[in-house]
Amino acid sequence: MLDHVSIGVRDIAAARLFYDAVFAPLGYRCCFEGEGYAGYGAAHPEFWLNSSEHPVPPDPRSGLHFSFKAPDRHSVDVFYAAALAAGGTDNGPPGLRSEYGPAYYAAFVIDRDGYRIEAHTEAAG
Repeated sequence: MLDHVSIGVRDIAAARLFYDAVFAPLGYRCCFEGEGYAGYGAAHPEFWLNSSEHPVPPDPRSGLHFSFKAPDRHSVDVFYAAALAAGGTDNGPPGLRSEYGPAYYAAFVIDRDGYRIEAHTEAAG
């Protein structure tokens, strides 16, 4: 359905450091970059960072949330640890979320700009 998503960030260099760290365990990398922007994905950019003077204000009640596929549970765990080490905030540690499905394993964090992000897998063990 979606081809790509773009978000505005206050500090593109800081956002790049964060997303480079959290996407690596999921198998995603910066595929395209230029002055004030960076696109991430496995083969082509699907998630874009754009430098913005007016990014979406953080609001935990907004419902805005981005979930990224992980290959396995270990990748979710590493995503979570990398996010916290890179300046993210805990929003739900790695674990099973049976309310989303019997094998739904996820971790939730808030990035440096206040966006709520998740890594999840339904791979066993």
